[in-house]
Amino acid sequence: MSDKLLEDKEIAKLVPFRGGGFLPKPRKIIAPLVFIALIGFWEFGSREGFISALVLPAPSEAFDAFMNLVHTGLLWKHLAASLQRLLLGWFSGTMLGIIVGTLIGLFSLARSGLQPLVSAIFPIPKIALLPLFVIWFGIGEGSKVATILFGTFFPTVIATYSGIDNVDRGLIRMGQSFGLSRLSIIRKIILPGALPAILAGARISAAIAIILLVAAEMIAAEYGIGAYILLAGSLMATDQLIAGVAILSILGLVIAWLIGKAEKYFLKWRT
Repeated sequence: MSDKLLEDKEIAKLVPFRGGGFLPKPRKIIAPLVFIALIGFWEFGSREGFISALVLPAPSEAFDAFMNLVHTGLLWKHLAASLQRLLLGWFSGTMLGIIVGTLIGLFSLARSGLQPLVSAIFPIPKIALLPLFVIWFGIGEGSKVATILFGTFFPTVIATYSGIDNVDRGLIRMGQSFGLSRLSIIRKIILPGALPAILAGARISAAIAIILLVAAEMIAAEYGIGAYILLAGSLMATDQLIAGVAILSILGLVIAWLIGKAEKYFLKWRT
């Protein structure tokens, strides 16, 4: 019996594990190496002269402009104004989008009335509606937040009801056969099953929110990353412009990292 057990263990050592399910393995060192190589090539090209400093200043010059923002204290004023608009608009648009998307996904009347409306308005460029929001909500914070809210609302709606539509109907029928109430089925089966699509929609809507934030801040905003980039462009200060773009890129990376953490926490059941 012991010989048989030893033989089974030896066979198990020889057979590789093949049930990984195509799960991507993170390679944390790759992304920093890509960024370092790209910035190093950029810096080298600027110093050697085959990348024009007028067209694209060296990363070191953009870093100097960024440090000047830090030392003057303007960075925190611009960043605080942008974050306030971004978080308020994106969070409101996402929450409303999840509510409306859930209604469309679960109720026939809501699907019949709201889905065509969402499909008709979603393709309209939200930046084109910014002048209309200025007329409606004024030139202050209201129009900027409304632009971001409106832009993030529709992709969240579509991601939410699409995720609900893709939930395995066999699981829902199983819940019904076990006598679960409609509310329990929604809470324990449908919403967890739709959560991967909802979080994927949050990634897309966050990127859209940053784009709309910059566009909104370019209209009569004293502080904000978009206002800083607009001023730098009008003064042809390309080092400041690149510094502003880098701040937006870092902001996008931070938001993507936070959403990734949320996916790991809420979607543990997928692993």
